Amino acid sequence: MKKADTPSDRLRPEYDLSRLQGGVRGKYYRRAIQGTNLVLIDPDLAELFPDSAAVNRALRVIAEAAQTVRPAKSRRAAIRDGGSAHSAVVTPKRPAQPR
Repeated sequence: MKKADTPSDRLRPEYDLSRLQGGVRGKYYRRAIQGTNLVLIDPDLAELFPDSAAVNRALRVIAEAAQTVRPAKSRRAAIRDGGSAHSAVVTPKRPAQPR
């Protein structure tokens, strides 16, 4: 039994495949993906972040906050280092200058 042709299986008559010679599949693939990082976000977040600049600002704030907060030493490590279990101090960095 032969499958029926679907619209995606048929080419338009104006396409002349005999003129498409010498093509290389994926010729520009590496160049196209170089420096590109596509991430899909949920629609509710897309309303809050209308463009890539807004997303980048938010990610920079999160990245800076993650670098600023250092995990406290465990109780055993603090005592081993000569301090008490409550001697671990978090020192905040200077806030980033606005761009």
